[in-house]
Amino acid sequence: MIVNAAALGQIFTNLKTTFHKAFDAAPGVWQKIGMLVPSNSKQVDYAWLENFPKMQRWVGDKVLKAIKAGKYVLVNEDFEATVSVKRNDIEDDTLGIYAPQAQSAGFSAKQWPDELIMEKVNGAFATECFDGQYFCDTDHPVAGASVSNKGTAVLSVATQALAIASYGAARTAMRKFKDDEGRPLNITPNVLLVPPALEYIALALVNNDRLDDGKANPFKGTAEVVVDARLTSDTAWFLLDTTKPIKPFIFQQRKAPVFVSQTDMNADGVFMRGEYNFGAEARGAAGYGFWQLCYGSTGLG
Repeated sequence: MIVNAAALGQIFTNLKTTFHKAFDAAPGVWQKIGMLVPSNSKQVDYAWLENFPKMQRWVGDKVLKAIKAGKYVLVNEDFEATVSVKRNDIEDDTLGIYAPQAQSAGFSAKQWPDELIMEKVNGAFATECFDGQYFCDTDHPVAGASVSNKGTAVLSVATQALAIASYGAARTAMRKFKDDEGRPLNITPNVLLVPPALEYIALALVNNDRLDDGKANPFKGTAEVVVDARLTSDTAWFLLDTTKPIKPFIFQQRKAPVFVSQTDMNADGVFMRGEYNFGAEARGAAGYGFWQLCYGSTGLG
């Protein structure tokens, strides 16, 4: 093939089409547990998470909720996935080897939010959220008291007692969470997030009529099981409430993934290495929403 501007334009148009088809077809899981927050600057301050107003009786002057600046800031980062196309491959008509790479770039771009969100899930026991405590911790300050959304129980279906002591205890703890005025937050746990090692235990816990000891399963139908291989612990599990406008996890998008290409025949890379480039670029970050919408157990007993 003769390498000229027209030929390059057609080649990279085809690669872009392949990229977008793979992007559209790729699965994604982050929407099940996170919320999209568009960003139009280098960072976003989530101080509002600490003092989000709730409807109350209007008696006298309105009660103003002051926002504490600078408490929880997510800074956008740059991300990329780049593939080099050899000029010799264009000349030799061996471009078929690049279609799978364009597909992989599209697939990776679609799952970029998943990667960011699952990093935050993996760091839930050791990364601070808006109140200065770890996202899953034993001493979140609420109205002068310490409240825990962290456990150590092993997720179990061996007996009814063990199921109640693990999954049941998490549900009870979440449903008892209150705001700073002592009013129930009406938490509704509805997603059980687990690694592959706990998949079948989790599925049995929310689907089976009876537990392994033959006793009735009081938790049938209480949650959707979400399994993700990017969870690094084989024992940790998380119970989430995703029914609220605010979600447990935040995906902050500054720039959605876009297909980019470098096809200038006079570019340094072409002259020095005989290479053209294509790939994806994106910009964003991930973080934590309300800790009250998550209960995490290390599963270490």
